[in-house]
Amino acid sequence: MADTDQRIAKITLDERSVVRRNADIEHERAVAVFDLLEENSFAPVAPAKGPFHLHLGTEENRLVLDIRATDETPIERLLLPLSPFRSIVKDYFLVCESYFQAIRTASPSRIEAIDMGRRALHNEGSELLRERLAERVAIDLSTARRLFTLLCVLHIRA
Repeated sequence: MADTDQRIAKITLDERSVVRRNADIEHERAVAVFDLLEENSFAPVAPAKGPFHLHLGTEENRLVLDIRATDETPIERLLLPLSPFRSIVKDYFLVCESYFQAIRTASPSRIEAIDMGRRALHNEGSELLRERLAERVAIDLSTARRLFTLLCVLHIRA
């Protein structure tokens, strides 16, 4: 049985990292946060009792994961280089843009084809995130998928 305390209880994004978002991206962010808080598995390797508060941001081309206890006591601050994610995120944004346009005008078969590509890129990015965090934080695939969505939101620039 999984340890129910090894989870994220609260998540915030560094809004200074985000320049602007359209309604589709804001919806994706809100869904990712809601789903993440509903169900996740997040276990830092450093001994720490959860649940955790996680603050995500970017700093000097790095993803910042500021892990805190629920009373905001700092536990660990992880920095991941963003360069390994750049091409996946760029491709993911292009496919998402096509997807959002397609759902308004394209045939169901075209929407499905674009969505399959979108999911494949999302899975690739999620697995990369999971691999990059593996030595510091254990997360399941669902948690990695939601965190990858939020990583993408932090990549958006004007």
